[in-house]
Amino acid sequence: GRVLAVLAGAVGRLRTTGGRRPRRVLVVGEAAGLDRAVRLLNSRKGHPYTAVAVVPVGPAMPDCGTPVPGRLAPEPADDDVSTVLGGAFAHDADLVLVAPGPQLDDDRVRRLAWGLHDGGLALCVLSELSGVAAARVRPASAAGLTLLHVAPPLRNGPQALLKTVVDRTGAALGLLLLAPLFFGLALAVRLSSPGPVFHRQTRHGRHNRPFTMWKFRTMVADAEARREQLSTANESEGPMFKMRRDPRVTRVGHALRRTSLDELPQLLNVLRGDMSLVGPRPPLPDEVSRYDERELRRLAVRPGLTGLWQVSGRSDLSWQETVSLDLWYVDNWSVATDMGLLARTVRAVTDGRGAY
Repeated sequence: GRVLAVLAGAVGRLRTTGGRRPRRVLVVGEAAGLDRAVRLLNSRKGHPYTAVAVVPVGPAMPDCGTPVPGRLAPEPADDDVSTVLGGAFAHDADLVLVAPGPQLDDDRVRRLAWGLHDGGLALCVLSELSGVAAARVRPASAAGLTLLHVAPPLRNGPQALLKTVVDRTGAALGLLLLAPLFFGLALAVRLSSPGPVFHRQTRHGRHNRPFTMWKFRTMVADAEARREQLSTANESEGPMFKMRRDPRVTRVGHALRRTSLDELPQLLNVLRGDMSLVGPRPPLPDEVSRYDERELRRLAVRPGLTGLWQVSGRSDLSWQETVSLDLWYVDNWSVATDMGLLARTVRAVTDGRGAY
């Protein structure tokens, strides 16, 4: 029974990492780099890495809460390799992730790599290229340098054309097959509270162009007029308004939001070309008016009916987490990525996490 339980746990871990063997990682670097790497590795899913311990370089102490089995001096020392190897073996790590910095330069990393490889441990070097999918990166060597060629994001070409075809075809089929459900939901909204069945709202799309987005109405008819009264109850630290228990939401509206069925009329927007099946969340005009240059890049592609924000926590995400996910999608989308996100959306909608 114990053996079966262990095997079942191993299979479960493999499924959560896409079939890849989970890696126990020892992170080596200066405190700031350690904290960032550990926080991201241990807070996000969908990858096979878990930071189990850290070895800081220099006197600063990391605050990531991970065990510290040893420490490297600010300058290269004879015990660099033995310290890292000892920490890895103590925590059963099978991979050492090095975050380079002023106190961990090329020569020191190279010597550390020799010792780790001689000791039977794999080494991985953290790149400063954050937010770039591996498929866009091609390594090359020139003049003794290791170069990383980064391909530009997809904007035109066959994949962009295929995305448009999939969007329009999928929206048309969805509207046709879901017509009975649309009728039932429309009737429920109409009977639940006074007001129209649909809620039309101006949103901003690709290249910051405004368009009218359609949803089933989930709030009382005068919800927009009452928003200013609730501004002090906003639970988002960014320009987006979020409130877990919004008193404007009707009983039927709460159920629609929980299941994301209120979003279905946006298939009309996808059919019209205002939106895509997959993309960033379409923002409101007042949100866009407060965007900085980084946030405006979210508008480089069409907004989506679903996206990384939908499958990663929805309203439970912080504003900066939402922006980071959207920017990753803007720069790294592909048709294959879209298909995977559509499949994950079904699971996210089913459990209803982060929807309110």
